[in-house]
Amino acid sequence: MKRRTILQAGLGLAIGSPLLAAMKQENFDAVAKVLEQGTESRLLDAAAIYVRQGATQFSRSFGAAKTEDAVFLLASISKPISIAAVMTLFDRGLFRLDDPVHKFIPEFTADGRDKITMRQLMTHVSGLPDQLPENAELRSRHAGLDEFVDAAIRTPLRFAPGSRYRYSSIAILLASEVAQRISGKSIAELVDETVLGPLEMKHSALGVGRLDFDSLMRCQVENSAPESGAGDPTSKDWNWNSRYWRNLGAPWGGAHGSAPDVARFLEEFLHPQGKLLKPETMQSMISNHNPAHLRPRGLGFDLGKRLGGAYLSDNAFGHGGSTGTLCWADPQTDSIFVVLTTLPSNAADPHPREVTSRLVGEAVG
Repeated sequence: MKRRTILQAGLGLAIGSPLLAAMKQENFDAVAKVLEQGTESRLLDAAAIYVRQGATQFSRSFGAAKTEDAVFLLASISKPISIAAVMTLFDRGLFRLDDPVHKFIPEFTADGRDKITMRQLMTHVSGLPDQLPENAELRSRHAGLDEFVDAAIRTPLRFAPGSRYRYSSIAILLASEVAQRISGKSIAELVDETVLGPLEMKHSALGVGRLDFDSLMRCQVENSAPESGAGDPTSKDWNWNSRYWRNLGAPWGGAHGSAPDVARFLEEFLHPQGKLLKPETMQSMISNHNPAHLRPRGLGFDLGKRLGGAYLSDNAFGHGGSTGTLCWADPQTDSIFVVLTTLPSNAADPHPREVTSRLVGEAVG
């Protein structure tokens, strides 16, 4: 509690006018100060940040992250990366967005599932829950992704497809399963071949891949999300830091990466170089696909001001992660923001990721 109080006092200073004025003068000391205070107070074990606007770049690491290329568990930033790999098959004409999922997963049919489309999986309006009811049981016995898929195919829908918005990690899993069945490759292989390799994201992997396990930043699991064990000592062999979870390569939350690598991914959507997808497909991924009365979502991407506050445009796109990560890009200001921390997103209020995001958003907006 004392560590959190110290950091919150520092965050209040960071939002104050002197530091904010410095930020507006393209001085990134204000942003660095937030993360320095976080690691000095020992609330944050590690953090890394990357910011770019136009030709101006800023990249720093803090605490246990000794280099700017330190590798963190990205959590749900994994979702747009995985869906980008899935969409490479769309570019090849191997599926359409309005194809029913059961066209590729024939057993996915009962109780309204036959109405769920690929688009609905990627925009969180499928009716599927976020996590499986048996999530903890599957993880505690080190189940493979195939067992998660089998359970997802049978899990009850929460509402009629397309009628409501409900964030769903399991929907991203099933979209990835479709890609695996079409391509004959695991989603980790597909991500590596179609996203990480072409974009030269050398410090990233879905799962551990070629990364050095011992060099990965460890998450502070004491205040972690319930689905990851929430600090329960009995979850040590399946929580965020376990070899099981790190190697599983869950497409909804199991990717690892560095801040500059995540920035490379976002940069390709801001300024396409033809390394990833067709330009029209990339634009589709960062455009809203949901009806006007539902929360706007791109394909795998979150959209708009929720990512970084009022100073972002409605065209901003990105994602956050429950391990304490956040990234966005804003075409209107030609800017990119990535912050990776080891502090779970619900472990501090305000969290350093939100404070730094607001500072950067206001400076560039």
